Amino acid sequence: MITGTLSVKKAGPTAEPADSEAHLNGFAQFRRRLTRTDLRAVPEVRRALREMLRQWGRPGRAEIAELLTSELVTNALVHTDQDAVVTATVGPRSLRVEVRDFVARRPRLRVPGANDGTHGRGLILVQSLADAWGVRPHAVGKAVWFELDGGAA
Repeated sequence: MITGTLSVKKAGPTAEPADSEAHLNGFAQFRRRLTRTDLRAVPEVRRALREMLRQWGRPGRAEIAELLTSELVTNALVHTDQDAVVTATVGPRSLRVEVRDFVARRPRLRVPGANDGTHGRGLILVQSLADAWGVRPHAVGKAVWFELDGGAA
């Protein structure tokens, strides 16, 4: 289960708690730490994102954001067997979602075969539906991110 606490993001090097929500200068942000292999966290993250995006006023984009966030969170939990941190930031014109895990191995974009069932399509969905996406290495692990602009779906 994920929980959140309300906090205000401060400027400078002060670290924000792992589970928080903030509203600052027209931007909304939430950050959640997810425990390894807790796939129950996926619908909880979707609900938290949906609640935050309700004020964004782009219902078609919000549905895409939920789908892509689900894919990145699921990938991080299933393929790393480690904790993950999801951060979503909404500004007046865009949304950025980043899922950080603690394994350096980069995700591989692959075309699923007929025998893969429903597996192997997450990054293809991200590539197809996001306005931008990528992988950013960290000292420990990496972050996979996507951005959606506020345009029509």
